[in-house]
Amino acid sequence: MTINLSEIRAQFPSLNTQEVFFDNPGGTQITKASIDRMVNYLTMHNANKHGVFRTSVESDAVLHEAHAAMADFINASRPEEIVFGANMTSLTLSVSRSIARTWNPGDQIVVTRLDHDANVSPWVLAARDHGVHVQFVDFHLEDGTLNMETMAQALETKPRLVAVGYASNALGTINPVEKIIQMAHAVGALVYVDAVQFAPHGLIDVQKLDCDFLVCSAYKFFGPHVGALYGRYSLLEELMAYQVRPAPTEPPDKFMTGTQNHEGIAGLLGALEYIEWVGTEFGGDYRERLSEGYSGRVLNLKQGISAIHAYEYEISRALLEVLEETPGIHLYGLRDVHRLEERVPTYSFTLQGKHPQKVAEELAKEQIYVWDGNYYALEVTEQLGVEDSGGMVRVGPVHYNSIEEVHRFGEVLAKIATG
Repeated sequence: MTINLSEIRAQFPSLNTQEVFFDNPGGTQITKASIDRMVNYLTMHNANKHGVFRTSVESDAVLHEAHAAMADFINASRPEEIVFGANMTSLTLSVSRSIARTWNPGDQIVVTRLDHDANVSPWVLAARDHGVHVQFVDFHLEDGTLNMETMAQALETKPRLVAVGYASNALGTINPVEKIIQMAHAVGALVYVDAVQFAPHGLIDVQKLDCDFLVCSAYKFFGPHVGALYGRYSLLEELMAYQVRPAPTEPPDKFMTGTQNHEGIAGLLGALEYIEWVGTEFGGDYRERLSEGYSGRVLNLKQGISAIHAYEYEISRALLEVLEETPGIHLYGLRDVHRLEERVPTYSFTLQGKHPQKVAEELAKEQIYVWDGNYYALEVTEQLGVEDSGGMVRVGPVHYNSIEEVHRFGEVLAKIATG
């Protein structure tokens, strides 16, 4: 069973145009289910938490359901392991302060040069404040894969924490996070996984991964601008939270400072309900295999992501072929069509003699939307030597994009390349 693209696109109000949204690595379009949840919350249940009156009681129920749905999406063991916040960056900056309190001067931590800066700078700043040394793990410039030999060497120092991305927001590389977690735990390190770029494209199971923390953002998986952090409950319970005195003292509320973006959290719930719908409508082929480990809403969500992944595999292959055929292109990261399972459909490139911003502008004139620059993956663009020349152009389809849109993009890009 394959997804029905017309039915999928009908779930996204913004797709009823001639515009081609290939800017998805920076943020996907929002599904109608998410919009409806937000409107319903604001018109029917809008209130602050823990009141005794109708709207507050109903608001609390919506927020609890969002915690439960997000826990199911990543297969956390309980809803209380989910912390909501403004975005991944804000959540990481906040929780890094709590984690860093457990470090001692002279300790080691590990970050990678393949990560978004939101999983680099918060740890570098925390390390500076506590006299902790930061080790950087490099990536292979030729294919954008993490240097696992460097990772193994870094772990020999028995670091307190390893911060690593599930997938690169610049090059699309999927890191071997399960292996990294096993290696890190063997030397006593905690692992903090940035799954922002991976979440729209692949299955996440925090219990199988055995990670300590994992963070993502709903606006990357068809919802509003809200971030979500998973933390192992025992760790959330132990860590000190920076909070005001009347705030709750138990997870997850102790890490959710002040009044949250309730309508955004409701919208996140809607986005997950959309993915569940994809699973029930188009994920039947995966049910028997997945039902060995999952059931209920967790199973439906896993079916949804599996159907999305299967479709995106084909569109990723089509996009790679188009890019490879473009004259004067320099494509970064994995380019082997036989290794598509090792990347998400996020590609970055430069065109000979063309500034990345100019390429993006020319594409925009044809209503094809892409990003240019460094996308906050500063370590990547610096290592590749493109930061001072405008970075790269980034294109990233998702499951609501079509093969026809890929071909349209290719035709316009070829004209820009030869113009």
